[in-house]
Amino acid sequence: MSSSTATDKEIARKARKAGIASFIGTTIEWYDFYIYGTAAALVFGKVFFSDELSGGVATLLAFVTLWAGFLARPLGGIVFGHLGDRIGRKNTLVITLVMMGIATVGIGLLPTYAQIGMWAPILLVLLRVLQGVAVGGEWGGAVLIASENAPKGKGILYSAFAQQGSPAGNLLSTMAFFFLAALPTPQFMMWGWRIPFLLSGVLVVIGMVIRLKLEESDAMKAVLARNKTVKLPIKEVLRKHWVLVLLGAGALPLAQVTYFKNTFALSWATSELGYERGTFLAIIAIALVVQFIVQPFGAVLVSKIDMRKAMLLMIVPELFLMPAMFFAIRTETFAIAAIGMCLATIPHSMFYGAIAGILARAFPANIRYSGLSLAYQLCSLIVGGGTPVLAQWLLNSSGDVTGVAIAAACYAAVSLVCTLALLKRTGYDPKAPSVAEQSDADELALEQANEAAAQSGTSRIHA
Repeated sequence: MSSSTATDKEIARKARKAGIASFIGTTIEWYDFYIYGTAAALVFGKVFFSDELSGGVATLLAFVTLWAGFLARPLGGIVFGHLGDRIGRKNTLVITLVMMGIATVGIGLLPTYAQIGMWAPILLVLLRVLQGVAVGGEWGGAVLIASENAPKGKGILYSAFAQQGSPAGNLLSTMAFFFLAALPTPQFMMWGWRIPFLLSGVLVVIGMVIRLKLEESDAMKAVLARNKTVKLPIKEVLRKHWVLVLLGAGALPLAQVTYFKNTFALSWATSELGYERGTFLAIIAIALVVQFIVQPFGAVLVSKIDMRKAMLLMIVPELFLMPAMFFAIRTETFAIAAIGMCLATIPHSMFYGAIAGILARAFPANIRYSGLSLAYQLCSLIVGGGTPVLAQWLLNSSGDVTGVAIAAACYAAVSLVCTLALLKRTGYDPKAPSVAEQSDADELALEQANEAAAQSGTSRIHA
């Protein structure tokens, strides 16, 4: 066996290991994050707020607490982006997993409004903020540990491992509540909803065992070996790459439409339409299975053809399918609602499978964690947590879902424009290095040439 073949096999083995570890870790993190959204739609308005409030107002306030996690996500992105760019990706991923587990189990143990009054929603918000900080630091590191360990030219494909954690975690969350929905309402409201939160403690232990065995990414090893870390990565990102951050954030609203489906639609369908909890959770679960299956094909498509064409193929259908989903749900027919949700899921899930790898290509290695995290969490701050709040407000204001459907189409339109603008700056060819990757390669080649010249006694080569 040649040394080249052995090396290729070793690279492939390490890439698979990093991808699988990234997938399992993000599945646990997103499970914790998503069970909050499901509980906010079904329980929190009744459990953590005064029963003197109307149902619509209590639900709206529950969705505001959901938003608190999104407000905290940029802080997590900044803090852990800084650490990830300074000391490595692996250590930050261990810390964020522990933080998420503590916050989630804490919510499962939290007393109700009837027991401690206003302290209940206050403590709920604080724990949700801790969740937000954790997932804000998690996402960028998980994407990079997979994409940076990938074989050459396959970074976008391997970043999809981390992205698969979102539908997997969401599906686990939905199924947990689906089985608990069979409980009589008094038992479900009293203690049944707490079980998914307490189970997080077990999942975190599993995730820790896996992550502690994870290796640092090769790109970060190279940065550390060459002493090329940046003292304040966030400052460097904002000074030199702020346009990329804004375009990245603008590209991502389509990734947030899941909160139209799995949070707002769940509340709307079970409180104002004729769906039982278990029935609509089954519809969501079917759509999540579809998402898990089709999502990686977005990364495959982007890796095979001109990325502009791939994005048009994925985003344009969502301009019509997501609005149509709401009217399918309004029929109150299981089959029509399920088909409508599944069709709306396909475009944005494929987009989600590809966009992480595209964003990772946009930034240099020594500030990549900070740049990637800031773009994603900026969108989450403005759009993600605000989505169910906006949808519920539109519904409360008009009494009709049409405004919500139009808002969903607008998300797709913004993503399309900003994604195309981002690709114009980073490159369209998935097989060629991006502008940032080529700059890193040129800098490394120059340093190696200078070292070789110094060792041979010739004059130093200058840039």
